Amino acid sequence: MTGTPADLTDKNSRDDRILLEGPQSRTRDFWLVLRSVRDFIAGFRGLHFVGPCVTVFGSARFKPDHPYYALGRQVGAGLAQLGFTVMTGGGPGLMEAANRGAKEAGGRSVACNVRLPKEEDPNPYLDHSVTAHYFFVRKVLLFKYSYAFVALPGGFGTMDELFEALTLVQTGKIQSFPIVLMGTSYWRRLLHLIHRMEREGTISARDLSLWLTTDDLDEAMAHIRTHTVDKFGLLKRPAPRPSRVLREPRVAPRRTTPV
Repeated sequence: MTGTPADLTDKNSRDDRILLEGPQSRTRDFWLVLRSVRDFIAGFRGLHFVGPCVTVFGSARFKPDHPYYALGRQVGAGLAQLGFTVMTGGGPGLMEAANRGAKEAGGRSVACNVRLPKEEDPNPYLDHSVTAHYFFVRKVLLFKYSYAFVALPGGFGTMDELFEALTLVQTGKIQSFPIVLMGTSYWRRLLHLIHRMEREGTISARDLSLWLTTDDLDEAMAHIRTHTVDKFGLLKRPAPRPSRVLREPRVAPRRTTPV
């Protein structure tokens, strides 16, 4: 594919709009399906050997001098010290902070990025990344390889991913993997709304136990360890090995010792 970066970004945006504009010609819909399949295959091949992941959600807009960025680095380091691979959306801000914390702690740091208008390149703290064309493919990949989810302060994208995690656990589409919200003051008003949902009967009282909200990093890591490592025996299973015949990518080995 040729063209300037701006031309390619405009083309990607047009393709996304076409996907969501209702019925197209049979030929165009067929090519849309093939592109999504190509995205899935590239994602499966690229992330198959990254090891058990914890996905960290968070805003791309916070700068390195913001307290939330420091929190993101601490979260990434804590997850790496547990023995997990830290996965993010690959962007700047709090995604970068989590990847950076993992890498600085000697752990694996990976990402599943998506092509967006005005989106910056993947952050520089990644051992490996894949880039999806469509949002829905990226979201599947973020959830497929993760056994816990940590939500740092964020905007619409973070809320979308957080509620996706809650819905998947609530409906039993994934196991009851832990979901942690870091930053109690940031999440307070949202939690008030969720508690109103329970009072109005749109969710059950049991659904209020689907997540942990905390400011305490040690509490967050202990919660994740209890509900993943101890509950499911993660990190003790032999990791699959890439095939040289299939030219499968090898990801840098984890350098931390699980605790």
